[in-house]
Order: sequence, then structure tokens, then C-alpha cells
Amino acid sequence: MCHRAFAGVTASSAAETLIGQLRRIGNGRPCVLVAHSVAGVVATVAAEQAPDLISEVVYLSAFAPVSGSPAAHYITEPENAGEMLTGLLVADPAQDGAFRQDTGDDEWYPSPQEVFYVDDATAAAAISLLTPDGPTGMAGEPVTVTPQRYGTIPHTYLVCLQDKVVPVALQRRFTAEIDAVSARPTTVVELDASHSPFLSRPDELAEVIASVYRAQRPEEHQLKSRAELGVQPRPFT
Repeated sequence: MCHRAFAGVTASSAAETLIGQLRRIGNGRPCVLVAHSVAGVVATVAAEQAPDLISEVVYLSAFAPVSGSPAAHYITEPENAGEMLTGLLVADPAQDGAFRQDTGDDEWYPSPQEVFYVDDATAAAAISLLTPDGPTGMAGEPVTVTPQRYGTIPHTYLVCLQDKVVPVALQRRFTAEIDAVSARPTTVVELDASHSPFLSRPDELAEVIASVYRAQRPEEHQLKSRAELGVQPRPFT
């Protein structure tokens, strides 16, 4: 039975929502857009539809289907070998209408911690906040971009070297495909992290994103790092 809550969620519908949020947040001014995992599909569509609202797209171990195929196409590609995400699924996405996982089943293999948070000491707290379902429509919609719109925006790809959701080989394939339609090469930054560095390496990730922002705003007062401001990282509890 199709999960009604997700029946109408597609990459295009999610991108429309995102574009509206960017207009409000930036007040019409271009923003640095950071996209993680499958949200990269939404960011890609938004960048094609509204390039004037985005100063740079930062992909964080994200799907970036720019060659006309849906994100789901890459699941069976050779570069995706070794991924562990599909091992978490407990239902047929085609029949259920959702990517469904049982995050509360400690006996299920592989465990969410092993897949998403292998290098993160706060995994238990993070897993408790996960939702069991994800819409299939975003991964199933073909995405097409053009050099005249998407290709004019600078891109950065943050490669997570320990990722078991989007293997490194697939991350590198995405960067190569982005370069094929872009006016300038993708900036690649490697992080020795699993799929969720915003939990395991938050300060390092924040500094990388801040550096992208500073590069996009050279004429303004430079955004200071947490260390420069004397702000100490607060432990996750």
C-alpha cells in the first residue's frame, strides 16, 4: 500500500518549496546552498530552476544526478558497490511508496549506526530522531540540468571517505558528471568521516562551509571562525 503522506513528494515539488525558502532567507540575494545525501537531488533541481538565488551549491556526500537520469538509477551502478543503505530497508519501495527502515530494531543488520554514524559517539541520540520513512518520488524523478542555468553556479563537493551510504567511487562520479555541465571545475574537499560529519566532525565541517561563504562574499566583513570568536564547541547531550 502506498504511503499517502509521500505520494505527491517529488524532486520538483521539494525544489519548489526550497526555492520559496531561499527567497525568504536571502531576501532575493543568492545563498550558499548545502545539501546532504538525497537532498542533493532537490538542490540540483533548485539550482537549475532558480540559479539567481544560489551563489554556490555545496554537496555533502550527496546525490547529484545531472545527466538526465533519476537518483535511483545510480543504485545499481558499479560505483555504488559496497553501499549498506539498502540493507536497512524493510519493505519494497515500489509497492510501499517509501524507503522504509526499522530504526528501533537492534537485531536488524546492518544497524543504522554502522551505516550512518560509524564514527560518531552520539549515534544513539541521532538514531532516536530518525524517521522510518523517506519518499521514493525524489529518487525516482529524472533530473535534467543545462550549462546555461545549473552550469553557471559554482559547486563544491565534500567527499566523505568513510561513507557507507554513498560510496566514495559514486561521490567521485557525481563530481565528474557535474564538471561535464559546469563552466568551472568542482571544488573537491575530502573529509575523513562517515555519512554524517555534521555530528562526528561539526567544527571541521562548519569551517569548510564558512570558507565557501567567505569566498562568495570577499567584499564584506569576513566571517570569523568559532576559534577566532572564542566560542568553544558545546558537547551533544
